[in-house]
Amino acid sequence: MTWDDFWKLIATLGGRADYDSCTRLTNALALREVQEIAGFGERMAESLYRLDQERFGRLPVADMGSPDVPFPQSGDHFLYSRCAVVAAGRDVYEGVFDDPSGFGPFTATTVHGEWLLYVAQNAFELVTGEEWDRRTQYSFESYSNRGGWPRRR
Repeated sequence: MTWDDFWKLIATLGGRADYDSCTRLTNALALREVQEIAGFGERMAESLYRLDQERFGRLPVADMGSPDVPFPQSGDHFLYSRCAVVAAGRDVYEGVFDDPSGFGPFTATTVHGEWLLYVAQNAFELVTGEEWDRRTQYSFESYSNRGGWPRRR
C-alpha cells in the first residue's frame, strides 16, 4: 500500500479515532484485497514507530498536573496519543515533526486513539474469517524506536 493510499484511508476517520470512525475505516479497508489490508497494517505500524520519539513521549499529559508538576505520559498513553496524531491526518502528522509542540494537544485525556490499533486486524478478520497473526516490520510499542530514544539505550 502506498503512503498516499494509506493517508486517503486515514482521512475517512474525519480527524479522530473513536469507535464509530474506526468502524467506518475498518469497513472501507475490508473492501480491499488481503495484501492491501496487510499493507495498511505495515504503514500504520511504521507511522507510529516514526512518532516514537523522546521529544513527543516526554511531553506531559495536556490536561493533568500543573505547570510546576507536569503529569508524564505512560507507555500506553503515549501509544494512544500517537494513534490520535495519525488519525488527525497527514498534514498534522507531518507537522509535528517540524513543530513538536503540535503533538501536545494529542496527549489530553479527552483524546483517544486506541481504536485505530485494531483497524487492520478487524478488517483482515472480516475478509478472511481468520485471526490476524501477522507481525509488522516496525514495532509500534512505546520506546521501541531506539533512534528516537537515544538516552534509553
